[in-house]
Amino acid sequence: MQASGHQPSPPAAIAAQAKRMHELMLQKAYFEAEPIARRLTKLSPRFWDAWETLTIALFSTFRSPQALPPARTMLDLAPADPQSHIVLAAVLTQLGRTSEAIGVARRAIELDPRSAETHSALADALAAERRYKEAEACNQTALALDPTHRKALINLSKIYIDAGEVTKAELMTRRTLAHYPTAPVARNNLLFAMNYSDDRTAEEVFQAYRDYDTDLCLPLRSTWKPHANKRDPARKLKVGYVSPDFRQHSGNYFIEPVFAHHDRERFELTAYAELAAEDATTPRLKAYFDHWVPTAAMTDAQLAERIRADGIDILIDVAGHTAGNRLGAFARKPAPVSLTWLGFGYTTGLSAIDYIMTDAVMLPEGYEHLFSEKPWRLEQGNFIYRPSNTMGEPGPLPALASGYVTLGTLTRAIRMNDRTVRVWSEILRRLPTAHLVVNSTSYRDGPMCEQLIRRFEAHGIERQRLEIGCTSPAWDVLRAMDIGLDCFPHNSGVTLVETLYMGVPYVTLADRPSVGRIGASVLQSIGHPEWIADNEEAYIRKVVELASDLPALQATRDTLRAEMHASPLMDEPAFARKFEAALRGMFTNWCENQA
Repeated sequence: MQASGHQPSPPAAIAAQAKRMHELMLQKAYFEAEPIARRLTKLSPRFWDAWETLTIALFSTFRSPQALPPARTMLDLAPADPQSHIVLAAVLTQLGRTSEAIGVARRAIELDPRSAETHSALADALAAERRYKEAEACNQTALALDPTHRKALINLSKIYIDAGEVTKAELMTRRTLAHYPTAPVARNNLLFAMNYSDDRTAEEVFQAYRDYDTDLCLPLRSTWKPHANKRDPARKLKVGYVSPDFRQHSGNYFIEPVFAHHDRERFELTAYAELAAEDATTPRLKAYFDHWVPTAAMTDAQLAERIRADGIDILIDVAGHTAGNRLGAFARKPAPVSLTWLGFGYTTGLSAIDYIMTDAVMLPEGYEHLFSEKPWRLEQGNFIYRPSNTMGEPGPLPALASGYVTLGTLTRAIRMNDRTVRVWSEILRRLPTAHLVVNSTSYRDGPMCEQLIRRFEAHGIERQRLEIGCTSPAWDVLRAMDIGLDCFPHNSGVTLVETLYMGVPYVTLADRPSVGRIGASVLQSIGHPEWIADNEEAYIRKVVELASDLPALQATRDTLRAEMHASPLMDEPAFARKFEAALRGMFTNWCENQA
């Protein structure tokens, strides 16, 4: 969102200050522009530009609650100005008040139907409600009016990703990069989409990551400086976690056990929190750290300098190329040792990051050439799991009461590619009475559900056998499943472990490292490698075999949770110790190489 600054000129008495305010906004120096804007709103309360600047400065530094009052003042001062509505809609969208935002954005379109910006504002609000088809149409309208509209190009790519249309997402991101070759968000969208592609080879995907490093990261090597950290591998180490997810997020079920069991006598922990806003979960996570550093208002260069000034020994990325990542800071090599772990599941592509934390199932020997980082393989799995305390008991096997087997997944639309739909359709043909449940936030929207149903119908599967939708939390949905289905080439993550914890076995296809072997890693760690397939036919056969033995399924349901509790997947102290040993091993390597 950019300031328009098109309202009547300021009074002469404040003209110089207004000029400086506008200059700072052009430089995106929001914190510097903010006090000037506040001062001008008091000196000249009807000066619309000052209210716009104040709103955008607050919004752009993730302070939308504070941005709402000046946004409403903008609208009061200029109710017929579409920009007033565009800005207010953006603030409301960021606050999660999407219904209001949609109404405000529609009014902006009424005021200026020929503006790409008004249609883009409505698209943002619709996408936030996961009304992807409507959001797509709005962004297409914006691009028809302005084919190079940056936000519409980027956001349409994201909509295609969220809607599971990976090929379209890749094409749109390449179109965006043709106009804006250095746009990091567009490049992140491209890499994220390619990770899920079912028609790209592993080598093709990795090449895109190498190109990212070459184009955007290698030029930053000129900013690298020697590290003055004390070269003593036995001392207390300063570890920094960089994440946009220090809030309510599914990844907490995997990462919070590590935070909770870190040895605070041997490790000093700093959180670099890339948060738009804290939520009710944030204080709990904050308590695990010695230092808490909000980063949303920092540039990558500023964040890198802060990390260096903090004397961090080991810097951990837990976002990869997901939204809100700070890989631009990692590219500046602010700490002696850096690694990526957990949040993305694949390489970052950055030659500046030293290690990827993984295991021998996710990243087998012989596949190192598909990763820019050096693999550090943890024994007995790369994951630790702490379940939600709201899940309840698994309950009896649903098939015993329904008379048919229910297959299911909680995956998002991006994993529902043509290959997965084809294989699952074949399973449904071989199990002619079975039903399939697909439940996730991707399918809150009726058109999204209908689109998926039609894809299965194209393979001859009747719609009455399909249950597509969104129920949250999904514990009752899991209780109603007999067998879980994992996706490929990109496996699911937390939802796979939740499926197991509800007594539901899943079948996975071990595909390309490492995102295609998450399911296999989890199953190996709980002692059920028999549910891992190495080709499509084996995958189909394993599902059919499970469905053909209901007493065995009930027995599995009765014991699976206890098996998980007794496995490395849920041994929190043991995982924390091996994780910390890995960190110290990495730092020891640096010390020895610097000697």
